[in-house]
Amino acid sequence: MTTSGLGAFGAVLHAEWTKFRTVRGWWVSSVGAALALCLVGLLATAAGNEGSGPSLPVGPGGEAVNDDFSFVHRSLTGDGTITVAVTSLTGVIATGPGRTRPGLAPWAKAGILVKDGLTQGSSYAAVMVTAGHGLRMQYDYTHDVAGAGGAVSASSPRWLRLRRAGDVLTGYGSADGRAWREVGTARLAGLPDTVQAGMFVTAPAAEQSTGTGSGLAPAVATGAFDRIALNGAWTAGSWGYRQVGDDAGVSGSYATGTKGAAVRSGSGFTVTGAGDIAPVVGGPAGSGVRTVENFLVGAFAGLVVVVVVAAGYITAEYRRGLIGLTLAASPRRGRVLVAKALVVGGVAFLAGTVAAAVTVPLGGRRSRAGGFPVLTVPAGTEVRVVVGTGLLLAAAAVLALGVGAVLRRGALAITVVVAGTVLPYLLATASVLPDGAAEWLLRVTPAAGFAVQQSVVRYGQVVTDYSPSSGYFPLSPWAGFAVLCGYAAVALGTGVVLLRRRDA
Repeated sequence: MTTSGLGAFGAVLHAEWTKFRTVRGWWVSSVGAALALCLVGLLATAAGNEGSGPSLPVGPGGEAVNDDFSFVHRSLTGDGTITVAVTSLTGVIATGPGRTRPGLAPWAKAGILVKDGLTQGSSYAAVMVTAGHGLRMQYDYTHDVAGAGGAVSASSPRWLRLRRAGDVLTGYGSADGRAWREVGTARLAGLPDTVQAGMFVTAPAAEQSTGTGSGLAPAVATGAFDRIALNGAWTAGSWGYRQVGDDAGVSGSYATGTKGAAVRSGSGFTVTGAGDIAPVVGGPAGSGVRTVENFLVGAFAGLVVVVVVAAGYITAEYRRGLIGLTLAASPRRGRVLVAKALVVGGVAFLAGTVAAAVTVPLGGRRSRAGGFPVLTVPAGTEVRVVVGTGLLLAAAAVLALGVGAVLRRGALAITVVVAGTVLPYLLATASVLPDGAAEWLLRVTPAAGFAVQQSVVRYGQVVTDYSPSSGYFPLSPWAGFAVLCGYAAVALGTGVVLLRRRDA
């Protein structure tokens, strides 16, 4: 586009902006979209909960975490190594009030761990055996590295070794205590010279079938450790015991009659624990925890208002017979629709971003004051969700504008866009459809754009219901938003072509 072309387009853009801001109904409705988003979101946080608003530990990456386990520990200063043999991993799962059965949650864990103190959420690295996922190395809550498979028993123990060299921790596993295989390496930036290290056991709640489906039941694990070997500057004297977190946190609970404990057993220890060392997630595993998405449930209401404004922005000119004057003032018709898209998209983006920026922190404070823990997310994720809400409304506005240009009927254009965007979102997230159908809708319809608001993350090492009804979209945030943008681009492009070909 030449300089004169840019100037001409600027004039068209200015004219469209002047037109928008001088029609009171359009800008008042745009403010209404922001208010609808805020009010619906804040109403969703109005309910109270008994308690004092417990806060969740926050990991090194800024995410809410579970950090609850039984820990037999000593201080290690500088570099060193700990080696142990895990000779058994057993447990119980609650089946009813006061009743249990032998069993283990698949992610029950027993192993050795190096941690930056005993404060929940502090940096750590661990190598462990699990009940159903073999040998693993995990660190800083979100990282999980798979090792060799196989269960642990007295006849088939597993040797574990964790070596510290500065801020680098390396985990090893062995089937016989002689031939070692590296499982993984972690670099824990800022790890202090003196750390706490030793043996730990924990177990998240276990999935269990009920009369109405499936649920989570309290689960407790007990690990037996033997042949403890230390190398390096370890604190002299006896081992200490600590139940980090004091209970099982939001990841589970102790079955009736059980509690965390550590008992000397020969040359080793038998340790019992419940909870988890992992990120907090949504769905059943995060029951009672509010997420950023809970504060933005009003986005669909704001989106509907934006769609009405954007569709009317073009169809009103057809209805009032003013489109001819608009096109006469700007014979290059494509510029008119592009300018309209920039105006209505920009206004929608501003309304959505400002509303989300107000609602997210305010909803968090109201929830904590009402007794609900809030799932903290990294700052970058929160910014993406806030800005993404604005982008969601902007893309929906451009889509409605394009559909309005194609159909030239406001009510019909609004119906088409709402039916293609809001309706699939509500059907997919309200447990109305089977998970497969819900995920299909959120892949192929404009409703995929709501994924840009997702703050919860899928983690293979945490069991929960990763379905749309629990807040998990089948596409990544930006991939889902790209689907919505694709629809908007096609609608706008079709509108431009038809505007050029048809009579005013």
